[in-house]
Amino acid sequence: MSMENNQPRIHRVVGALDCGQVVNPNIVEQQIQGGVIYALCNALRAKITIEKGRVVQGNFDDYAPMRMNEVPAVEAYVVESTEPPTGTGEPPIPPLAPAICNAMYAATKKRVRALPILG
Repeated sequence: MSMENNQPRIHRVVGALDCGQVVNPNIVEQQIQGGVIYALCNALRAKITIEKGRVVQGNFDDYAPMRMNEVPAVEAYVVESTEPPTGTGEPPIPPLAPAICNAMYAATKKRVRALPILG
């Protein structure tokens, strides 16, 4: 991670997942990558606001997912296991925001206190 124009730029994310027996390794790798990208979007800029009891963000013109040129390299590793298969898409999501916040602290010595990071 680096700071560019006072904004975080994530260059690489490495993740490993033990999801039990893997039926299709390519699909599992893609699920990990997709989960990482979704988590990055949420941590960096996804914002849902409510006005007069309704969600303001109704489409992609006011909800900004990451663009391809913003997505970091994602290295996905699958742990071999003999356990029954489990889910693969959700596990990458929870640890990403804290990892980004810690990387930002290491780079800037400033703590992130609210999400989304880019407001």
